[in-house]
Amino acid sequence: MSDCLFCKIFKKEISSRIVYEDNEIMAFEDINPQAPVHLLIIPAKHIESINDIKEEDKELIGKMFLIAKKIAKEKGLSESGYRTIFNTGKDAGQAVFHIHLHLLGGRKMSWPPG
Repeated sequence: MSDCLFCKIFKKEISSRIVYEDNEIMAFEDINPQAPVHLLIIPAKHIESINDIKEEDKELIGKMFLIAKKIAKEKGLSESGYRTIFNTGKDAGQAVFHIHLHLLGGRKMSWPPG
């Protein structure tokens, strides 16, 4: 989508602090971090939300979690813990309608969130 913020970030039309990238997935720092480590993991493929995932996307979505695990280990979060979140829809806090996995860590998380 030509007006999608995250599509533009993936294409590097908008700069971001990238911590991981390949031809399918990118991870970058959130501009409004809610934890010492707060990254967004996005696919190159434009998928608006979890509601729009198709059967053909299951490997891509799985890869997003494997990358989250890899980054968490690199950032030293594996032992203490970290949180992964998909927000789906406006009421859940989804502000950019391009699926993105939040990876948060580096502090104790409370429950329930929000």
